[in-house]
Amino acid sequence: MSVSTGSGAAGATDPTDPGTAFKLLLSCPSGLPASRVFVKFDPSYDRIPHPDANLEESINEIWSQRIQQNPSLYNGIKFRYGGHAIEYVDGSGQISSVCLHLGLTDYRTFVGTNLSPLWERYLVPSTDNSLGCQHTSSPLGNGAIVETSDGKILVLQRSYNVGEFPGYFVFPGGHSEPQEIGISAHQTDKGQTESELLNQKVSMEMFDGIIREVVEEIGLPASSLTDPLFIGISRRVMNVRPTAFFFLKCNLEAKEVCKLYSSAQDGYESTQIFTVLRGDLKQMAVKMPGCHRGGYALYKLMMEAAKDS
Repeated sequence: MSVSTGSGAAGATDPTDPGTAFKLLLSCPSGLPASRVFVKFDPSYDRIPHPDANLEESINEIWSQRIQQNPSLYNGIKFRYGGHAIEYVDGSGQISSVCLHLGLTDYRTFVGTNLSPLWERYLVPSTDNSLGCQHTSSPLGNGAIVETSDGKILVLQRSYNVGEFPGYFVFPGGHSEPQEIGISAHQTDKGQTESELLNQKVSMEMFDGIIREVVEEIGLPASSLTDPLFIGISRRVMNVRPTAFFFLKCNLEAKEVCKLYSSAQDGYESTQIFTVLRGDLKQMAVKMPGCHRGGYALYKLMMEAAKDS
């Protein structure tokens, strides 16, 4: 089984649209259940401020400008991706388990670093993603490849009201939320048992969070979905945004899903749902932001691994 890790695989860049380029940071083609995905949640994986004081101050300036343009913006906290560690099955290239290294960040810092016009100045030359992106917010997004009972994949078209990639195709997703499990900041006085329990809670939120996103964005009942399988992490090349992808099956047919979506969606983040045959996904992926195009690449690797097994 082929495994993409660390250096990753890069997506071909469309010279007219650099936002579609991606890199795979981690690929788990066999799909890992929640029992094999662990988390180390620690302040050491938080963002390191950039030594250039003027560049740091630009975070506040950009946020102030955004608040003036849109007073309803909310500075929510997010989990920050700080790398991962892999355990392999003895004597093989198969992944046994993955440990995600997560810290905390917030939306203000994301807007002021990753989404800043100066985002490239925050990067450090390194082949190691966590070192190269140590000064960026890099909240870990999530995305779901959802397959209906009649073999269709669910794809949304983003609204033209959103700030990032309006009108592009995406898989359902968003972010796991620290506040869903009572995290608003790091606690420095935890004992080992308490730390381990917190790590387990964060790990479960990775899986609960993606189900929540699918339910909220498409209107599917949670009971119609299988337990998610973690299939890897992709990163958009433009502003180095990382996203964890999961594969889920839905026990409803595509036409039932479309009915639920039409009555559930609010029209802000997405305006249309497509139920796509596997073979037609490639064409839609051309008009996906890089992180989601990387999700399509992870799904293809999973399909290839299933054929080979």
